[in-house]
Order: sequence, then C-alpha cells, then structure tokens
Amino acid sequence: MKYILFGIFGAMLSSWVQAADLTGRWVAETQAPNGDKRQTVFELKSEGDRLAGYLVSTQGDDWIADGKISGDSVSFTVIGDFYGVERRTQYTAKITADGLLFKMGGGARELLAKRVSTEAPKNAPPAAKLVLPAPSGAVRPNGLAKTPPMGWNSWNKFQRRVSDQVVREVAAAMAKNGMKDAGYVYVNIDDTWQGTRDAKGNIRANEKFPDMKALADYVHGLGMKLGIYSSPGPRTCAGFEGSYQHEEQDAKTFAAWGIDYLKYDWCSASRIFEVSSMPAVFAKMGQALADAGRPIVYSLCQYGMLNVGEWGAKAGGNVWRTTHDIRDTWASMAALGFDEQMGLEKYAGPGHWNDPDMLEVGNGGMSMDEYRTHMSLWSILAAPLMAGNDVRNMPPEITAILQNKEVIAVDQDAWGKQGARVAKNGDLEVWSRQLAGGAIAVGLFNRGAERAKVTARWADLGITGSKSVRDLWAHADREKVSGEYSADVASHGVVMVKMW
Repeated sequence: MKYILFGIFGAMLSSWVQAADLTGRWVAETQAPNGDKRQTVFELKSEGDRLAGYLVSTQGDDWIADGKISGDSVSFTVIGDFYGVERRTQYTAKITADGLLFKMGGGARELLAKRVSTEAPKNAPPAAKLVLPAPSGAVRPNGLAKTPPMGWNSWNKFQRRVSDQVVREVAAAMAKNGMKDAGYVYVNIDDTWQGTRDAKGNIRANEKFPDMKALADYVHGLGMKLGIYSSPGPRTCAGFEGSYQHEEQDAKTFAAWGIDYLKYDWCSASRIFEVSSMPAVFAKMGQALADAGRPIVYSLCQYGMLNVGEWGAKAGGNVWRTTHDIRDTWASMAALGFDEQMGLEKYAGPGHWNDPDMLEVGNGGMSMDEYRTHMSLWSILAAPLMAGNDVRNMPPEITAILQNKEVIAVDQDAWGKQGARVAKNGDLEVWSRQLAGGAIAVGLFNRGAERAKVTARWADLGITGSKSVRDLWAHADREKVSGEYSADVASHGVVMVKMW
C-alpha cells in the first residue's frame, strides 16, 4: 500500500516539478494594414501548474483567471470590462521552443508570444477590486479649454516610434506650415515615453526623451504647448509606468517639466479598481493637477464608460472620451462620429468637451471626401481637434482640410454649444450647430454608397425666414434661400454651410 501511495505522490510531485514556469512578460507582434506593429501582451505569473496575470490591451488590463499548465498545453480565461459589462474569453496555447503559440479565431490563425522578461506582474490580481467612495465635492475648475483644444497627438501615426526628435520636428513643422496659426497649439506625446522611477518614486522619461524639461522649453519657444500621457493604473496601455499611488508626485513632476496637457488613460486601472470607482480615480489626479501650481488641460480617456458626461467636469476634466479608439477607416470614423454621439450634446460647453477621439485626417485610410466628412462632423460636435498624421510632410489636399479656417471657426465658436443630428432619411443625415451671434452651421451628410441629394428643412433646423448661405468647403456664398436648402453630396461626403 505504501508503495502505491508513494507512486501516486511521486507522480503528483513529478507533475508539479515539470510544469513550465511561464512567469514574465510575453509579447506577440502583428502588423496592421498600414504597416505599424501591434502588440498583444500577456503578463503572467505561474505557480506550479496554476497561472494568473493580465492580458494588456489598449482599453484596459483584463484579468487572467482559471489558468492551468498541463504538459505543453496552457489554458485560461480572460475576464475584462467592456464599457462596464463583464466579458469572458477562453484562450489556449502550446508551449513551444519559440514561445507560446495561441490558436485564434477557432484555430484559423496563430499568434506567437515570446517572453521578453521574467518579471512577475506588478499588483497581482487582488481578491476583490477596490471600490472608492464617490468624491465629496467637485475639483475646482482650472479655467482652461474655453473652446475645444486643438493640437497634435503622436499615437495614430507614430505609436511606439515617438521620440524627442520626432516631437521637435513636428512642433517646428507646425510652427511653419500654418498649423499653429490655424489654432493647433498642443503638441502631445502619447504612450511609451515613460522610464523608471528613482529611489524617491519620481517618474523619469526613458532614453527616447533625454530631457523632458528642455523639450517643453523648445516647444514653448515656438509659441506652442506640450502635452503628455499617463494612466491611473500601475501600467499604461503599452505597458509602461503608470501613475498609480504616485498621482500627486507625477502631477508635480509634470508641472516642473512645463507640461500643459495631460491625457489620462484608464487601461490598467482595471487591475485595481471597480468601474464604479472611475469618478473618484480620475478626480484624484484632477485634484493633484489643481494643486500642482501650473495650468494643465486634463483629458480623461476612459472610453465613455459610466456615463462620463455626468461627472467628468466634476473630476476636473476639460475633455473626456466618449468612444473606444478610432481607426483610420470610414466604418470606424462614421460609427464613432455619427452613431455614438447621440444625446451627448448636453454635457459639452466652455471648459468641458465630449471627445470622439483624435483626427485620422491624412493617414491614408480614407478618401478626401471621407476626411472632409470627418473634419466637418468633429467641428459640428465641438470636439477637440487633435491631428494624428505626420504634419512634417503633408500634401496640399490634407493641409487644406486640416487648415480650413471656416470649418475650424465652427469648432471653435465662442458659444460652445455642441451640435446634433436634426434629420435622418436612410443614409442621408442633417446635423446642425447654433453659433454665437445667431448664425447656424449645417452639415448635409451622405453615408450611402452613391451620390445623393440631401435637404435641410427649416422645420428641422428650428429656423424661419430667408437665410444667407456660405459653403464652407467651396469657400463660396450661395443664393439666399428660404424653407429648405438642398445640395448634391458625394458618397461618404458632406456639404457644410453656414446660415444667417
């Protein structure tokens, strides 16, 4: 009997000993259609045949649960929040000499993740996520962003390739090519600038940014402003150092560097906090910025979860994302701009704006008609205008879209009243925005596949009488009209007019 027991115990011990140690950071790289590299990151911790950790994505860090290692096979469940709704996804992989080979899409596609470090995940999944009480009061307004912020952001074009040199070249180009004069004054560094913290916990930039203060001084010297990026979680979306438990410290560092804009991205905060804690989590940094001694525009990036318009301004926010990340495609832009902004106009106004994400104009994935629709719709929505292309070398037709001063004037209208859809007939939509001084901006949009006539009727626009009309893309005055205004609109195109 004792030999049988010893054999069973020995087999169990052998199984435990032989279970592969998968602790570390595993990265799988794929290539996007535009040539940019995309990463899927697994941060794993294994104990015997058990596996835990995170799947790091651009919209948060999802938990890895029920993980098991059996021979050369790995299985686990990824649990994530998708706009506040729990989502569970099953993953399986094989341990190979090259890494972890995942079968995706029912086995039709393989994804190879290679280990890049043996460091265990920071802040391992707690037994229960933290729930913070609602803030007791509102963060005092900073008096900034009286009109929607305008500038440039590094992510859409450069992603991980952003550097001190790129930012300097972009800022210099914007100062010379008319972008600054058109109103684009913020030069914003997105993710991947972060290095490690020093012995006192102060955040340091990595080798791509040798002197952040000097970079800010350079940008300021051009008459522009510098923005930066962080996360309320332990890591950013790209896996770099976040601001968790260093909020006040980081805010003071940003102020000392001369930072003028902070994009604060939820991402790995999902490791620590329940979604219901978002208002308190973002208010903590909002208060830290208010106490840092420098005016810094505060941009909340949490994808519109938890009805952010209800509490974003109270958390100190000047801008808050209302959607998931934009892509340089007609389908993505149209869904985010047309469909996901309905009913949000009541939350926008001077100092606090809805943000359907950055501009993709000039990145090559859409036609000129589609890019004009993109620019027109964002301006009617009173959205921040953050260019995301390579502004160092823009063809004339892209410059003409991004620097159309008549369209920009709609976006920057001093009244700050966000527009809305007033009529829809299949793929044909009419949007309008009331402007200071009694004028009105009207967008006649054709989301269909064929050219079509689009009509804006006075009853839908809430106006009466005869109106003067200015075509903002043709830069031409039209004849006075009354009752309605019609235009022939290209597929996926727009005719945008100002009436008074």
